[in-house]
Amino acid sequence: MVDAPSAVESTTRPEWSRLVEAVQESGQYATTKEAERITRIVLSALGGHVIGDERVELARRLPEEAARLIASQIPVTRPLTAPEFVDAVATRIEGATPATARWDVSAVLSTLPALVGDDLTTRLLRQLPSGYALLFGKAELAPAV
Repeated sequence: MVDAPSAVESTTRPEWSRLVEAVQESGQYATTKEAERITRIVLSALGGHVIGDERVELARRLPEEAARLIASQIPVTRPLTAPEFVDAVATRIEGATPATARWDVSAVLSTLPALVGDDLTTRLLRQLPSGYALLFGKAELAPAV
């Protein structure tokens, strides 16, 4: 008799695959390999900018491989503005320009709300400097009155 795969074995790979497929579709990448590479780069960059409970919750709601990318980053001492974040990602992608890096960042970050939920996305955006909402495919949040 063959044992059924554990929940971790049966859900980890498909979840990561679904995330990469969503990024591939969003970014219109020709191959899964390219979408996976971009996903890893962008999530690694994001990992240092998300802190506290939101970081823990984000890692908990993402596929295991994505969670490791987020959790393995040392928190930054100064959060980058959205344009600085895009520029920082551009330095990690060979041949990238600010325009292509913005495309790549948006292709990845805009897939996250469907995975992690609007509540957590809103909390993440409140933690990040102004300008990130558009990268997540959301309207910019208005300051609380």
